[in-house]
Amino acid sequence: MDYKEIKELDEKYYFNTFGSRLPVAFEWGEGSTLYDSQGQKYMDFVAGIAVNTLGYNHPALKEAIAKQVEKLLHCSNLFYIESQAQLAKTLVENSCGDKVFLCNSGAEANEGAIKLARKYFYAKNLYKYEIITTLNSFHGRTMATLAATGQEKYQKPFEPLPTGFVHVPFNDIEAVEKAVSYKTCAVMVEPIQGEGGVIPATAQYMKALRKLCDDKGILLIFDEVQTGIGRTGKLFGYEHYDVEPDIFTLAKGLGGGVPIGAVVAKDFVASAMEPGDHGSTFGGNPLACSAALAVLSSVLKEGFLENVKAVGEYFKNQLLELKEKFPFIREVRGKGLMLGLELEDTISGKEIVLDMLNKGFIINCTGNNTLRFVPPLIIEKEDIDALVENLKNSLVKESSNA
Repeated sequence: MDYKEIKELDEKYYFNTFGSRLPVAFEWGEGSTLYDSQGQKYMDFVAGIAVNTLGYNHPALKEAIAKQVEKLLHCSNLFYIESQAQLAKTLVENSCGDKVFLCNSGAEANEGAIKLARKYFYAKNLYKYEIITTLNSFHGRTMATLAATGQEKYQKPFEPLPTGFVHVPFNDIEAVEKAVSYKTCAVMVEPIQGEGGVIPATAQYMKALRKLCDDKGILLIFDEVQTGIGRTGKLFGYEHYDVEPDIFTLAKGLGGGVPIGAVVAKDFVASAMEPGDHGSTFGGNPLACSAALAVLSSVLKEGFLENVKAVGEYFKNQLLELKEKFPFIREVRGKGLMLGLELEDTISGKEIVLDMLNKGFIINCTGNNTLRFVPPLIIEKEDIDALVENLKNSLVKESSNA
């Protein structure tokens, strides 16, 4: 089927929730490269929005999926599942958590974390249900995670939203302190705000959050849906801050393209969940867990995360050099291979995305006019050099049109 036929079918039969999609339909990929229905080649610096950890056609991931497909796709959580138990063990042994619940997406993982925080205090007969989140955050598109998200543009069409969420400015510990009340059960933050424009939390802020939660007897939740599984150069984003959450969530890169999410919690919190409190039909199915195990096995190999860190630093330095050349670049920020380049409002980030697509490079624009780069973690320096050279030309072109 060619691009025109695919586009016609989509516009006729699919909900128009994505507006005008970018004018490409991909057919296959290899490494960090995608190929469309016309045979055109694209270097991918979005990775399915931080999902395709190992890029495309990775042999270990393909083999794990193929082997599991031959055995069992799905049974039920009424039974014990080998790959589910192995995945939970791997996550616990490599994190600060003690117990794991597996689901299908980041939004589901964050829903699970919200429920767990409330259940923890309910089990203590304490009327604490309110969760403090931050402005500019993004936690998902279900009703509860939408209410947790600190961006009114996503919330307005779906009001009234579930209550019990208070939004305060990011990286502002005094605002959190003022928001804490007798109803507060948890504070929930992203180590790096992804959809908000790749904005990292400061070390001082994260340490102060941990102390505040300890002092007030409330829980600290980290949304690691985008920062987890090596994205920042460490397995989890919280490791950059020398701070441990009580609960953290994962999804996106965990399955390398196969949908899976996880709630990971310390035992004293996790023990609040009892049979019947939570569940999932598809969560933790054999296929998704086998894929996640293959991803983690690759990411945890000696030298993998060190390479993500080194390549990420190289990439960031290349972007900082662009900032020296173009005064309309406000800031370059991020960690590892989760980087953002914020532009002044006079420059159209969306036009640059289109221009780069025409040049054969996939990037995206998010937050406050910020170009976001979240490539497969196997991206190489020569790929970055090619992107930066073409991005330089796009910036020159767009600045002349401004």
